[in-house]
Amino acid sequence: MTTRSIHLLLLAAAMLAGCNSTPRRDPSYAASLPAPLEVPQARQAATGSIYQAGYDIVLFEDSRARRIGDILTIRLTESTNATKSQSNDISKDQETSVTNPTLLGANPAFGLPGVLPLSDTLNNSLETNLESNSAFSGESDTAQRNSLTGDISVTIADVLPNGNLLVRGEKRLNLNSGNEYVKISGIVRPFDIAANNTVPSTKVADATIIYTGEGAEADAGKIGWLARFFVSALFPF
Repeated sequence: MTTRSIHLLLLAAAMLAGCNSTPRRDPSYAASLPAPLEVPQARQAATGSIYQAGYDIVLFEDSRARRIGDILTIRLTESTNATKSQSNDISKDQETSVTNPTLLGANPAFGLPGVLPLSDTLNNSLETNLESNSAFSGESDTAQRNSLTGDISVTIADVLPNGNLLVRGEKRLNLNSGNEYVKISGIVRPFDIAANNTVPSTKVADATIIYTGEGAEADAGKIGWLARFFVSALFPF
């Protein structure tokens, strides 16, 4: 087997491995863990008693997330519909005319230097006439509609001084043809959290919601880099 064949096999293996790669974690949306207790309480061995130290359960405490590391479920109810139409029509006409002046009752005339005989070219005057026309016409029409529904559980990354909660989280899905990612971060008011520890995404302030993917299907829906150049503002024609 030649060296070139070995390189081609290694390249093919790398491409196949990339298709089956596990989803990548984004550190910006990593889960936040609660702060450790100052004096951790060691659990004692079971003695058969009903009440045991270290196994307490608070029955009357609010179960809604409120501390760093607590889990909160966000219900994605995003729906957008945007339409934009624009039309431009610009035209400009310019004309400048300068007549030959009269000096001491005569119209000045001159010859062109370097042309012999000079007497044969004494028919040039100062009369000038300039004219320019320019026109531009453009039209654009854009319509976009998006919808995103589902649930994603996030953790509280920080509790702000006013009591609002900074949340962030990521859901990674490995499908048979690629990976799918759902990422969200934002600020939630404790009053907007329902009794079942959920909050709609429309109640998340400064929300960043990302739904993206990688793999064969995601690559099929992307425009190539050369075609992208021809439809960009960098294309001079």
